[in-house]
Amino acid sequence: MGSSSFADLVALIAKLRAPDGCPWDRAQTHASLRPYVLEEAYEVIAAIDAQEPDALADELGDLLLQVLLHSQIAAEEGEFTIDDVIENLAAKLIRRHPHVFGDAPGDLPAIRKNWEAIKAGEQGHRVHPLPPLLAARKLVAKGIDPANASYPTPELAAGGRIIAAIKAAWDAGFDPEIALRKAVSYLDGEG
Repeated sequence: MGSSSFADLVALIAKLRAPDGCPWDRAQTHASLRPYVLEEAYEVIAAIDAQEPDALADELGDLLLQVLLHSQIAAEEGEFTIDDVIENLAAKLIRRHPHVFGDAPGDLPAIRKNWEAIKAGEQGHRVHPLPPLLAARKLVAKGIDPANASYPTPELAAGGRIIAAIKAAWDAGFDPEIALRKAVSYLDGEG
């Protein structure tokens, strides 16, 4: 196919979804594609962990495909377009970087403080349930200690113990998800 521009790629996705395009692509919806978004994101992470640039480039392409498919479906339904996605992202990056595009202080503590304040202001119009492991890591990174909670049911207490393990990994200087991924790979290789 040679060198393709972003516009060429957007047009290719539109062609795949067109009446004379691919039946599989035409049949897809936001809901039917949902599992692939997460799968592709995890494959990006695996390529990063493997330190394989060629695999990373390939997996980033697969993740971009998900963005383009969802944007095309949304455009067909009159919801938004890929241009809206790009414009929203650019506006968000500018808004979240006042130390670059404004006159806010540029030292790391001020940047972190501004970032959290800006994100907190954005939370009102967003729904973003995180995977439990990531949500727990964010809690412990904020200093929340599961040992200080009282759990009214055995199931909640079991969850609290899992969060305590996440906190122990975080306190030891490890990203809990990476540590868990490595431990799963290790145990899987042992089996």
